[in-house]
Amino acid sequence: MIKSYIKIALVCLFITSCTKYQKLQKSTDWQPKYEAAMKYYEKKDFARAIALFEDILPIIRGTKEAESANFYYAYAHYYQDLFILSSHYFETFLEVYSRSDLALEANYMYGYSLYMQSPEFSLDQTPSYEAINVMQNFINQYPTSEFAKNAGSIVNELELKLEKKEFENAKLYYKLQKYEAAIVTLENFIKEFPGSAFQEEALFLTIQTAHDYAQASILSVQNERFKSCIDKYQTFVDKYPSSEFLKDAEKYYVNSTDFLSNFASRNN
Repeated sequence: MIKSYIKIALVCLFITSCTKYQKLQKSTDWQPKYEAAMKYYEKKDFARAIALFEDILPIIRGTKEAESANFYYAYAHYYQDLFILSSHYFETFLEVYSRSDLALEANYMYGYSLYMQSPEFSLDQTPSYEAINVMQNFINQYPTSEFAKNAGSIVNELELKLEKKEFENAKLYYKLQKYEAAIVTLENFIKEFPGSAFQEEALFLTIQTAHDYAQASILSVQNERFKSCIDKYQTFVDKYPSSEFLKDAEKYYVNSTDFLSNFASRNN
């Protein structure tokens, strides 16, 4: 019996709530809508908050309420996981209210919304590049902000993702036996990401790729390409004399020197 009363009470409450919301939507008075939108936001009813904000934003331009309405409108989209929209609205807020006390947080949330759009490393990384740019500018502008440390962590995380993408692209070229493209991509990676955790393996892979490229080549160019493999080996050993890849690197080096020795013998 008690459970039935509770259910009836909840249904009545829901109906009352819906009726109140519907009346607000039909109202032409923006002030109650603004106050209700803020209350819905505080109650985490972001869908209703967004709907009411959308009704009043074109009307309240230039008022003191417009600033907070635009700010929480952007946040409401963020909390709905609508990150493309939230990044757009935080950016728009910054353009309109650049001197606002809320600008610092909006700037960070603009970058954070872009960060939340960053896909897995194998996909297009345009949002990652954009997020890095926004977050780095944020750090430069607000180095002592409470958000600066987290912004730095995000930049590091996204840069690692970009490194991994480039590195995996090079490895994919190797797997597809596109050796020349693999070598170019690996060498570009080594130049572009000198502090990368993948540097050692990337340098080793230049040896492996150069060796396999030489083996797959016609006889007239093999001599030159095996020499290139040896040069890459020497560079690798100088930089990483105790590398975990050293034994495998030595195999490619020995194969290359053996080929050159045999080549020299045949031409004497």
